[in-house]
Amino acid sequence: MTADNGNAPQGFLILPRLRIQNANAISSPLTHGFPSMTAFLGLMWALDRRLAGAGIPLVPEKVGVICHDHEELVQDGYVKTFRLTRNPVDKDGSTAAIVEEGRIYLDVTLVFQVAAGSADGEDNLLFQEDESLRNDVAWQVREMLDTMRVAGGTVLPAEPMPGRLLTPQLIAWPDDAEERSSEFRRLRRKWLPGFALVSRDDLLQRHLQRLRMQDASATLLDAWLDLSRFNHRSRQDEQGAVTWSHDRPRGSGWIVPIPVGYAGLSPLYEGGKVLNARDNSTPLRFAESVYSMGQWLSPHRLQNIEDILWWGDMQSDLELYLCRNDYVSPPDDDASISAVTLQAGV
Repeated sequence: MTADNGNAPQGFLILPRLRIQNANAISSPLTHGFPSMTAFLGLMWALDRRLAGAGIPLVPEKVGVICHDHEELVQDGYVKTFRLTRNPVDKDGSTAAIVEEGRIYLDVTLVFQVAAGSADGEDNLLFQEDESLRNDVAWQVREMLDTMRVAGGTVLPAEPMPGRLLTPQLIAWPDDAEERSSEFRRLRRKWLPGFALVSRDDLLQRHLQRLRMQDASATLLDAWLDLSRFNHRSRQDEQGAVTWSHDRPRGSGWIVPIPVGYAGLSPLYEGGKVLNARDNSTPLRFAESVYSMGQWLSPHRLQNIEDILWWGDMQSDLELYLCRNDYVSPPDDDASISAVTLQAGV
């Protein structure tokens, strides 16, 4: 995993309206409904290796996801269940077990922050060349992605449809602040309708403080579970009439529990020391999922392209492998969203 270096981005690779079939809808042992950001970071690193192998001097650094449409394959009912497939019979003719898996169809735009890599030991002037060269590189990457898996799903061929912009772009990011702002306004219009996933760690910490005002033993897990559900509470008016209501105001459904990486459970074993490991040359550590809160935001509510970008942050001393995002909500949004947690414990 790579840490954020804080440098200004050189450019952005934008792959619009990817149709992905049978992606993994189970993002962690406790959450489902959309692939984890770890899956998209894994795609970024796999793409990095493909680009290096193909001699394309482009290095992905961060990734953002805008979801335009999704369809989780579930059976409707009071309790929804995944639509599972029956596997072929075993070699002895007996019925094979059904493997529990969650699948989802996606229509997403991927935004990669990229830097120019070295080209045969020489300085790469890709972002200083004319736009036609960058367009050729963008199409090469798009065609390369067609042969890869995205969150375990298959990328379907692009089908031109009225009103859908499918052309990939490799953009040199301006140095001037006004030009960057203008370019981002142009891009975010193309991403509508859609929603980008951002991190809301601040909501989790704020809610924990409120819970501890009423129960000093409250933990982060209590705060996470409380924010992840609808809490229905009874209220009695002056006439004695009892009504029930939940404490999630309209619009707060866009705040969701998400996995944001892994925490180590064991020492770091040398390659080959763990039986049946997939790779006997890479060190291995057993880990469990780390959770936080996220929020789906329409691109028109964002002010900077950096708001949607995620990158990997490895903290070896703490045995943490996390997905990071630098989104900071405006003060007026904080005031409205705080109503989500003010009712807790009433």
